[in-house]
Amino acid sequence: MHVVITGAGGFLGNRLARALAERGRLRGAPITALTMADLSAPEPVAAPFPVRSRACGVAQRDQVDALLSDGAEVIFHLAAIVSGQAEAEFDLGMAVNLTGSLNLFQAARALGTCPVVVFTSSIAVYGGEAPDPITDTVLLNPQTSYGAQKAAAEMILTDMSRRGFIDGRGLRLPSITIRPGRPNRAASSFMSSIFREPLQGQEAVCPVPPDYVLWALSPRRCIENLIHGAELPGQAFGPNRCLALPGRSYTIGEMVEAMRRVAGEAPVRLIRWEVDPELMRIVADWRGRFAVEKALRLGFVRDESFEDNVRQFLSEELGRG
Repeated sequence: MHVVITGAGGFLGNRLARALAERGRLRGAPITALTMADLSAPEPVAAPFPVRSRACGVAQRDQVDALLSDGAEVIFHLAAIVSGQAEAEFDLGMAVNLTGSLNLFQAARALGTCPVVVFTSSIAVYGGEAPDPITDTVLLNPQTSYGAQKAAAEMILTDMSRRGFIDGRGLRLPSITIRPGRPNRAASSFMSSIFREPLQGQEAVCPVPPDYVLWALSPRRCIENLIHGAELPGQAFGPNRCLALPGRSYTIGEMVEAMRRVAGEAPVRLIRWEVDPELMRIVADWRGRFAVEKALRLGFVRDESFEDNVRQFLSEELGRG
């Protein structure tokens, strides 16, 4: 079982690689090799099987072909330009998020073995006149370039799966919080930074009002869902190979209160509330309430509460059990 991860230099890609290394098996078979790929070759994780590191720009078809030249049974496609950057740099977002995804799907098709392809999509594919809550059958109506690029890639993933070229499944990620590290250019970056920095004694700015609602999932549950998505048989998804992952709906104010209950008053005092009109233009139409019966029926999981997310961050990232 050869597994390939694009975007493996990022937080989720690295954590996914570590989880696979710990499991040692996928889809009922032992993992015999793991290839971690990103624009710059990522640091390989320690594993009981060979781990290769490759530099690969998915916007370049020849580089993607080279990445898959040794074949692959399962491909996790996480490589992407994040939402804020895709909005600011349209051509780059199109090259990576759309053309790059098509390159990956076509290269997987060319293997002739119908490999499993797990594509990380986003709840940014929803918006506009969609109902509240979002249901499994709602029409996609993205209101950002990032969401449009993800939605277009989803259509091709589903069609290529219908034709038997690949065994695809698209998982629409909620806002993943609390992420470690530093802020990035994702419009959702503040959803981690307003907790991550205060929990480490640093000031943070919240650019949205306390009543802003988001659909959130912890990194731990996200990785569990990516692996579960790879293990499910393709026919379990039905004709539509893409779905929204489970999460929890919270207002930002509720999340801050959850942090207060776990970590006390000190981190809460480090949050400054300064609404950013430009960022609000991007995130105002992101949906925060979902009815995800299909994902739950298929065994995908979510957190019990945001207190769990805070405790996970304190334990796993800061060593404060």
